[in-house]
Formats: sequence, C-alpha cells, structure tokens
Amino acid sequence: MTLNQVINQTAHPIANTRYQQLSKQQFDQEGVLVLRQFLTPAALSAIVDEGNNKQDLAFYTESGHNVYLTPSDPLYPIDHSRNKHVQSSKGCITDDQIDTNSTLRTLYDADELKSFLAFVLNEEKLHPYADPLSSINLHYASEGQELGWHFDNSSFAITLLIQSPKAGGQFEYVAKLRDSGQGDMNYEGVSEVLSDGVKGTKLAITAGDLVLFRGRDALHRVTPTEGDTTRMLVVLAYNSEPNVELSESARMTFYGRLQ
Repeated sequence: MTLNQVINQTAHPIANTRYQQLSKQQFDQEGVLVLRQFLTPAALSAIVDEGNNKQDLAFYTESGHNVYLTPSDPLYPIDHSRNKHVQSSKGCITDDQIDTNSTLRTLYDADELKSFLAFVLNEEKLHPYADPLSSINLHYASEGQELGWHFDNSSFAITLLIQSPKAGGQFEYVAKLRDSGQGDMNYEGVSEVLSDGVKGTKLAITAGDLVLFRGRDALHRVTPTEGDTTRMLVVLAYNSEPNVELSESARMTFYGRLQ
C-alpha cells in the first residue's frame, strides 16, 4: 500500500499547513489529540489481519508497579501513593516481528507522517529507535488484561487503536496531575485517584483512530478488557534524537529479550 491508501487523507490532509496548525493548537491546549478514522478501511483491515496472524508470537507480561514506574521508596509506607502497586498485563509483538511490507511499516516510515507529527509535537525531527524491537509495537489485551494507572517517562506517546473489545478497555486520564519538571509528584492527588475519590476522564476511541498524548504529567490507565474480543493497539514510538535505544532492562521487562 502507498501512504495515500493507508491514511484517510480526505479527513486528515496531514501535509496541509492549516490542518497542521489546527492539530497543533488542539494538542497544545488539551495535551491530547484524537484523529478519528485516521486509517482507510482497507489499511485497518490489513493491520487487523496481521495482528491476528501474529498474536501467537506475542510476549505476555503481568506486573505490579507504582504510578511513577520507579522502584519502591522505603522512606514512605508501602500503601503510600509513592509505593502503592497497581497491576498491568498485556501481550506484545515487536518491531522485528512486523513484516517488511506491512501497512504499519508504510505508515511508520513515511516522511510525510513524521513531519506532521514533529510539527504537532513541537519536535525538530522524529527518529526511530536504534534497537530492533522498540519502534513499532503491537499490544494485545485479552479479557481481564489492563494497564494500571501510571505516568509516562517519555514526553509524548503516539498510538493507533486497531481493534476494540466488546466492553472495557477504556482509556482514562487525569490531566495535569503533577508537574514533573518542577519535581512535584502530587502524592495527595495521586492518592485520591487511586482511592476512586477522583474519576478519570474517559477518552472515546474507536478502531482506526490515531491518538497523540502527553502522559508525563497526566495520570492515565486502560481499564480491563471485557469479552472474548482482544483489544489491539499499535504504539508508534519515535525519539527526538537519533541512535536512542530502549534500555536493556526495559527490553527484558517488556519483550523478554534484547534482540
């Protein structure tokens, strides 16, 4: 497929200056941008087929972690929001398992898309990961699997929902809950979310939607999948600098291997 056969350019003319400016304005204001029906039906179908065909290759993880994705701190009680564990579980196939002629590869490698994303994200240029695993990841969440509340370490995330479950699997977030740049972890605010005293905003996403999200200071999660339809989500991972590798410890945790 060519890029014009992958992206719904009628709805999303990503090379158009006015469209770029409006997208950036919304992203800057809200910290999230949902480009609905970003994929053409044919492209979405092709990616779903690839995902279904390769699901048996997925590496599955289940872990407890705090919302800051950091080791526990003995200076705080175990049930403190700094240390309190939530659960995450999912399956993943990695970049080296994506076909060379995949629709996902056409999308990820396209200079036109990278230029659009860089403009919206206020980055000079976007680069793939230098390691062979981390650039394109396809995540699977079967019944009961979820992503627990957390803050991202990276300044931005780009995801593409490929298949919605019958129920559950909802993306929820609490915007601007901390100011990591100033070292403010907002333990009290996090505690209110973890105790259900503060509810997250639900982001309605359907298959074929592209989402840009700033999750470093916005607490977010994906609720458990319900039903026998697997939730499939693609992460398109870029870096602001070239030659960046995901750490070996992170690769072992997420993928179960280094290469």
